[in-house]
Amino acid sequence: MESRTSRRWAAFRQFLRTRSPYRTVLLLATAATLLLLVVNLTTFFMIQRIADDNAQVDHTQEVRTTAREVLAWVLDAETSQRSFLLTGRADYLTNYERAAEILPDRLNALVGLTLDNPEQNARAETIRDLAEDRVAVLETAMDMARAGRNADALAVVRRGQGSELMVQLRDEISVLDTQERNLLRRRTDQSEDTSRSTVYINAAAGLLMLILATMSFVILRRFIGELAEARDEVAAANASLEQKVKERTGALSRANEEIQRFAYIVSHDLRAPLVNVMGYTSELEQAGKTIDLQMAKVETAQPDLVEQDALVAVREDVPEAIGFIRASTEKMDRLINAILKLSREGRKTLTPEVLDMSALCQRIADSVQHQTSEADAEIQVADLPTIESDRLAIEQIFGNLIDNAVKYLDRDRPGLITVGGRETAGGWVEYEVTDNGRGISDRDHERIFELFRRSGRQDRPGEGLGLAFVRNSVRRLGGTIDIESELGKGSTFRLKFSKRLVLASGEEFQ
Repeated sequence: MESRTSRRWAAFRQFLRTRSPYRTVLLLATAATLLLLVVNLTTFFMIQRIADDNAQVDHTQEVRTTAREVLAWVLDAETSQRSFLLTGRADYLTNYERAAEILPDRLNALVGLTLDNPEQNARAETIRDLAEDRVAVLETAMDMARAGRNADALAVVRRGQGSELMVQLRDEISVLDTQERNLLRRRTDQSEDTSRSTVYINAAAGLLMLILATMSFVILRRFIGELAEARDEVAAANASLEQKVKERTGALSRANEEIQRFAYIVSHDLRAPLVNVMGYTSELEQAGKTIDLQMAKVETAQPDLVEQDALVAVREDVPEAIGFIRASTEKMDRLINAILKLSREGRKTLTPEVLDMSALCQRIADSVQHQTSEADAEIQVADLPTIESDRLAIEQIFGNLIDNAVKYLDRDRPGLITVGGRETAGGWVEYEVTDNGRGISDRDHERIFELFRRSGRQDRPGEGLGLAFVRNSVRRLGGTIDIESELGKGSTFRLKFSKRLVLASGEEFQ
């Protein structure tokens, strides 16, 4: 994993070092992304700061409002008390009682709101004490009035203690309000400064983004223009190249036909002297038998006339030499037949038809049933997709592959050969011939498709032509063949054909 990551990072560095519009646009896009990220983070923090500043502003406003409410309720209580003392009317007690009920909550709220500011909090505590003292004086006078002691109650009012407390209360609230007003101004200015900074940052970022976008557009436009010019040049080159390819393809086709014709003629002409050699070999064999018979008679009649070396030559050396000659000529005959077969296949006209591949492969499997029975093997043919191709070529391809699979089964375990297939994207069909036989070494995966080449132990008959013939036939049908194999585990041959017959040149068969 580390080496792969290192390779990717090295490739990325190499890409950055190259001079190309891709690299420039990538760098600009990276810069724009980083800039956008920085702006977003900055804006986020600035918005958070604005929110904090606004919260502080709201807090300051709330402190001022609460302080004013305290003063207003104290004034309401004082006014209600005086009205009651002067008139004796009970309806004036409503505002007094309400103020007495609300004031403790407002005073506690004021103290709680100023906890963040020790100086203001101390002043709020003083305000609460003064307010409570003022309410206590009011309450004393009200208690006297309710008891019918109006003169005493008015005397309490005339002493002026309540007025002094109100003056002190007003002063403390005024100072607190002045301090809060100054805080409000500073916090409002701070919030406005932060808002302006946020606007400036976003404006600058927008301008930079616009500049980067303009640069990217200019580079891409120039690059697209260069691509258009290159495309026109390629189109012009392709026009002449197409003609050259057609000419070369025609020349190659003619050369291939000539090679096939030459191979056919040479192989055909080689057969005549080979037949003569085989015929004379038979005559030599018959003559040797005649000489052996005659020497046997002479050996019986007059043993002294027969040399022992002559008997050995006639009875052992000559038959052995004739056997070597016969084996060599038979091998040469098989090779010539194989070359002729390849040559004929290359010249044979293909006739496409729709093929039931399941039935076709099952017939091939049935034809080698006696061999599979002797080898304790089984051939399984799956439900295969149909194909439109040349019947004879397909039969020969699958016949060779199945015959090879049977031939090279591992005798130490029950043999299993499977033929499967499926349709793939793009109008293609894949088939697989799999066995659990001997397997093929990695180094021989390509060699087995060459003429006269074989793999592994040579304990089975054959000249190494089957797979060469198979690959040649598959290519003629416009297909491909690959192998996966491991020694001792078996082999899988994968064939890929177009759903409709496609010639090796790439043209669809009409």
